Amino acid sequence: MPELPEVEIVKRSLKNKVNHKKIKKIIVNNRNLRFKIKKNFENLLEGRSIISVSRFSKYIILFLDNHHYCLIHLGMSGTLHLIEHKKKKKITNLSFYHSKILPKKHNHIYIKFTNFTIIYNDPRRFGFFKLLNTKKELKKYFQRFGPEATSSKFNFKYIKYRLKNKKKNIKNFLLDQSFVSGIGNIYANEILFQSKINPFKLGQKITNKEISELVKYSKLVLNLSIKFGGSSIRDFKNAKGFSGLFQNNFKVYSRENKNCVRKNCKGKIIKRFISNRSSFFCKFCQK
Repeated sequence: MPELPEVEIVKRSLKNKVNHKKIKKIIVNNRNLRFKIKKNFENLLEGRSIISVSRFSKYIILFLDNHHYCLIHLGMSGTLHLIEHKKKKKITNLSFYHSKILPKKHNHIYIKFTNFTIIYNDPRRFGFFKLLNTKKELKKYFQRFGPEATSSKFNFKYIKYRLKNKKKNIKNFLLDQSFVSGIGNIYANEILFQSKINPFKLGQKITNKEISELVKYSKLVLNLSIKFGGSSIRDFKNAKGFSGLFQNNFKVYSRENKNCVRKNCKGKIIKRFISNRSSFFCKFCQK
């Protein structure tokens, strides 16, 4: 599943292309995504201009000229592909996973503009498109989410309060979108390593120093990943066709049995499962 850095790169790629462009036509080949596409979806989008593209957590938000909003969530395997009408490109994938070029199957939604088409492809169909009619609806939709890890609201005071007397482990806290938005399994592993915190450690046992480290490295790791263009776990590509490079900087993720990269640490990276999610950590320097 994409995490905050990947979705941010997709948002930027999409924004560069569709900002202030009018939607000419919508074609829905399959309405049975995670949430069924409503029958009036095409009519509500056709003829509308996109005045802005934004993101919150793992959601892309299209701001329409009639003050309505279209939410896009890529799910586990969803990709957005850009097809130019007058020229052919070898790489069409604006996002990551699955295929660099447009697959022949599982192309569910076509958003046609004057000179190009954006196509939503999703083999597993866990992604979705959702229309919201007012700013109030948009705000209400995201009320259940915690602050983004890169925001100033994800700070020492907030974490200290939320972890107090909690017996849930810190890894599950980081994956809980009601606690903090945008962090998924890959970056939770990396953040905890940088913070020298064992993923099994309970929230109530996290020290003040460790909270400060969580704040620091949550922002550092995610912003660094955005800078490097996302993680190419499965051929992530941005709008210009460049792979993300952050996977070259992984300290623990997918490094089972390899030596810990921390200076003067003689430990090896081990793999354990927490709530059916793979956790990679060094038991010597992550206490």
